[in-house]
Amino acid sequence: MTDRITVEELAELMKKSAGVTVAPAELRANDPGFDSLGVDSLGLLGIVGELENRYGTPMPPDAERSKTPRQFLELVNSALMTGA
Repeated sequence: MTDRITVEELAELMKKSAGVTVAPAELRANDPGFDSLGVDSLGLLGIVGELENRYGTPMPPDAERSKTPRQFLELVNSALMTGA
């Protein structure tokens, strides 16, 4: 386990927590909005909860309101690097 969440890990979390399958390459290339991918606020909350359980630390409050995967990863990875 690293201190940074990768696009691949986010894609896995999206499938596990939100039931949405998306290729990591699509997340990297287009930076689509979570809404266009079919991830609603509850799905995003599930992803945040999974990360909090995995790392044993709260994620930033704005993480669950992120509009895109890139924005989400920047917030979460910043918090993990600083120890939230």
